[in-house]
Amino acid sequence: MAERVQQPPAKRLCCRPGYSTTCRQGQRSGGTVCGGSGSGQGGSSKTQSPESLLDIAARKVAEKWPFQRVEERFERIPEPVQRRIVYWSFPRSEREICMYSSFNTGGEESASSGESGDETRLPFRRGIALLESGCVDNVLQVGFHLSGTVTEPATPSEPEMVCSVAISFDRCKITSVTCGCGNKDIFYCAHVVALSLYRVRRPEQVKLHLPISETLFQMNRDQLQKFVQYLITVHHTEVLPTAQKLADEILSQNSEINQVHGAPDPTAGASVDDENCWHLDEEQVQEQVKLFLSQGGYHGSGKQLNLLFSKVREMLKMRDSNGARMLTLITEQFMADPRLALWRQQGTTMTDKYRQLWDELGALWMCIVLNPHCKPEQKAAWLRQLKKWNSVDVCPLEDGNHGNELPNLTNALPQGAHGNQDLGARPHRTVFTRAIEACDLHWQDSHLQHIINDDLYTNYCYHDNTENSLFDSRGWPLWHEHVPTACARVDALRSHGYPREALRLAIAIVNTLRRQQQKQLELFRNHKKDLLHKGVTSITNLEGWVGHPLDPIGTLFSTLMETGRGDEDGSHGGFLDFSAVSMSSSKHSELHLFPSTRRFLEEGESYLALAVETALMGLGQQRIMPDGLYAQEKVCRNEEHLIAKLQEVDLDDTLVKIFRKQAVFLLEGGPYSGLGELIYRESVPMHTFAKYLFTCLLPHDAELAYKIALRAMRLPVLESTAPSGDMSRPHHIVSVVPNRYPRWFTLSHIESQQCELASTMLTAAKGDARRLETVLESIQKNIHSSSHIFKLAQDAFKIATLMDSLPDITLLKVSLELGLQVMRMTLSTLNWRRREMVRWLVTCATEVGVYALDSIMQSWFTLFTPTEATSIVATTVMSNSTIVRLHLDCHQQENLASSARTLALQCAMKDPQNCALSALTLCEKDHIAFETAYQIVLDAATTGMSYTQLFTIARYMEHRGYPMRAYKLATLAMAHLNLSYNQDTHPAINDVLWACALSHSLGKNELAAIIPLVVKSVKCATVLSDILRRCTLTTPGMVALHSRRNSGKLMSLDKAPLRQLLDATIGAYINTTHSRLTHISPRHYSEFIEFLSKARETFLMAHDGHIQFTQFIDNLKQIYKGKKKLMMLVRERFG
Repeated sequence: MAERVQQPPAKRLCCRPGYSTTCRQGQRSGGTVCGGSGSGQGGSSKTQSPESLLDIAARKVAEKWPFQRVEERFERIPEPVQRRIVYWSFPRSEREICMYSSFNTGGEESASSGESGDETRLPFRRGIALLESGCVDNVLQVGFHLSGTVTEPATPSEPEMVCSVAISFDRCKITSVTCGCGNKDIFYCAHVVALSLYRVRRPEQVKLHLPISETLFQMNRDQLQKFVQYLITVHHTEVLPTAQKLADEILSQNSEINQVHGAPDPTAGASVDDENCWHLDEEQVQEQVKLFLSQGGYHGSGKQLNLLFSKVREMLKMRDSNGARMLTLITEQFMADPRLALWRQQGTTMTDKYRQLWDELGALWMCIVLNPHCKPEQKAAWLRQLKKWNSVDVCPLEDGNHGNELPNLTNALPQGAHGNQDLGARPHRTVFTRAIEACDLHWQDSHLQHIINDDLYTNYCYHDNTENSLFDSRGWPLWHEHVPTACARVDALRSHGYPREALRLAIAIVNTLRRQQQKQLELFRNHKKDLLHKGVTSITNLEGWVGHPLDPIGTLFSTLMETGRGDEDGSHGGFLDFSAVSMSSSKHSELHLFPSTRRFLEEGESYLALAVETALMGLGQQRIMPDGLYAQEKVCRNEEHLIAKLQEVDLDDTLVKIFRKQAVFLLEGGPYSGLGELIYRESVPMHTFAKYLFTCLLPHDAELAYKIALRAMRLPVLESTAPSGDMSRPHHIVSVVPNRYPRWFTLSHIESQQCELASTMLTAAKGDARRLETVLESIQKNIHSSSHIFKLAQDAFKIATLMDSLPDITLLKVSLELGLQVMRMTLSTLNWRRREMVRWLVTCATEVGVYALDSIMQSWFTLFTPTEATSIVATTVMSNSTIVRLHLDCHQQENLASSARTLALQCAMKDPQNCALSALTLCEKDHIAFETAYQIVLDAATTGMSYTQLFTIARYMEHRGYPMRAYKLATLAMAHLNLSYNQDTHPAINDVLWACALSHSLGKNELAAIIPLVVKSVKCATVLSDILRRCTLTTPGMVALHSRRNSGKLMSLDKAPLRQLLDATIGAYINTTHSRLTHISPRHYSEFIEFLSKARETFLMAHDGHIQFTQFIDNLKQIYKGKKKLMMLVRERFG
């Protein structure tokens, strides 16, 4: 709060014409202590006498009446009466002081606890510390004004500081504060807290004076003059200019000050027109919210804003009018956030945390306008403000989307005869729309009034069994209203400090829901055959209760749970006087909390049990998936939050019965249940909820648990043949849910939850073959994501092969089946995890046994690509580690190897390019299979295989000791090769050189046969010259098979086949030279000269090579004489 040193202006003018001169002179101007005579509470005596009628009356007047009204009502008020009214006008509870000086709540309890850390720095805690360490001094109460000094002790970094504090109060509320510390914050500073608590805790030590105007009335003229002159003398530097100005105005007959009767008195209390509310520094609230918003969620600003919202709720609970004031200030800053316009302009969405703050803003306004005791003019003012915000272009929409349309369902209630028709037709619903609609709601319905005010409101003679009957068959009251709206009433009652009324209404709503659930079950059972025959279902709820902006189920659950735990404080009376109910004495027992309300519970039922059943009903409701990313994420988030709350509850026999009862309802509830036999295609899936139910029911009723979980496994939105919903009836909202493929932004999360549910069932079913088979069928039928099925397969494998037990063969088979399904699903699609999946499947099959390995190899074409089957599957199966792992005998090894060879040959036939080499490798130990594989390679060599693949296999053949076969494959590869003149770095050059070396080593005939192929395929001069040089170094066949040496002569360059190679090499040099000279640049001249030098070496290998080279050079000089510099270099080198 912005605390100022100046005194606040006086609130009203004071004059006392009724006092006579005698009376004024006869009164003493001194003061008495606050707890003077007549006070039954101010003394420190241990013996307490009964409170006097004066004190009782003065306390009531001080709480309710402004002091001006007291003065106007009575011509003369005795001084003792004035003193007691002034005494009782200061707040007596520390709770409000705590609320206005800290984020945390807790009044006296928090004041007395010795917590450390951040809480010790809160103003309220620090104020207590200052008070208890004797830092408060000079405390003086003059009328309705309290002042004093608070000494801030010195610290290593700061000197001692004395702060002057002034507090004005009225009707038990602090109405203004000032402090010399200069601290700026929303909350009262520690010095204000210290002085306030001094007055609350030690009233007998505070000297009390009547308002200063009363004291002045008691003075005669001389006394008044002396008083003024002394005052000016003591404070002449501060007040002399003001005193002179006032004197001039008073002495002027026509001055404004002389036209007014009386004079202001800052200590005289409130006037009739003053609003009675606690001091709230509005400027600081605005500045702080603006600062938090500008930080964009960083530096804990989101947490700070949530704390401000909590403070608003705390104020509402205390029935403090500043709650609405503070929320108005916060909302104005939210609406002024410049990011709203930027996001709208850019078409981007706000962050999730920021969006949740807007949701809380809308919910708080809903609570405020539903205040059961707010005045009509107050509600009208709020409605005008809400409509103003609602009409702004950048006002955020309720579901986070632009352009989404929802019908006005908030006014769908029995009393709603005058709905906002213009708002119902609005194209957009903003975060304020529901609060605007709620302004039409009222609390005057007589049935509603009886429900919330009367613990004994029953009608045992009521026999109307219609859908909207006011009582059930037991005579208990029901409340039929749009469920979120009815629950918003409960939230409003709780928020405004009416816990008992909120509880009564909550119980009536839950009993209504239970009755409706029973009626729906009966209705469905009567029409079950027809519906199942049609295979269709209806949308029974457009707005689901879980994930709804008003959070109806969360509200009911919290209301009942808080009552069950004894958390709800009853410090305020409600519509009736509940002061006789002691909250503090019933922290652990529901029997003492609102005992008469328990008449509307079943025998042996508790509020906790009712809360749990309510949550189960809400979570199991069939509801349509909303549009938009934010709305869908909210559905998931709220469901998980509610389940987390349920998981905190320990299940006893009573709760298990409720779980069983609701599970049966959900299974048999038809279109009203998300776990019914038929669900609408776009219904919110039940996987997360069913997993929780399954876990809870499993130890008590395994059959029911599996029924629930298996029913919930479905995900019809992904089914191409899913039945369409029955949209024939008007209340099924045909126009709102168009026939379209849905955009489920949270689908990946939903599928992961489906996977988690299946994994939970697999884990639980270990050792139960029948259950495992059922779960497997459900997974295969309902899960459509290969990655999730693969995860389940891996989970099952891990569970089945835990180290502390023998492998569960049934679960292993389930794991294998799931793995096989993944293989089939991903066979024709790209999947970056495919190799990992294949390797894992072979590992799994190995654990299952040799028959599983044999089976996957027999049906490989439905599971693997030929490459995977040969390079991963068959290779792994035939590895030593697999043989050792399976403990195979020789016969089993041979059978497995035979299957692997058969697979390899089939793969080689299907994809020889990628599988031929693997097939040859796998068939090495079987002559017939190896020959078959080799023949497959030969057959495919002319058409389907590249020279690279053929060269690779040829080298393999040489390595395995088949040089002639290698030579054969090399010649086939050469037929596919084509090396142009400038490809002197081609990767196939090494293969060509190897092929020629192989041919040379085999003999003259082989070399003679391959050279024509080389000449045809290779046009690169340097490669040809390299081959030529190698062929002239040794005799063909010199290193033959088995290392036997041949004796023979070197081959002649003048005869075939080397002559052909020599001519081709010379021709290649000539062609390459002309090609390079066409586009040569000066920087390549030296490189070109070196190239010609290599060419000359090749030319000179011919008997007339010198002559040929000279002619070649001369031709170059003639043809390229324009390239003078280059030709000069040629002459220098070659003449």
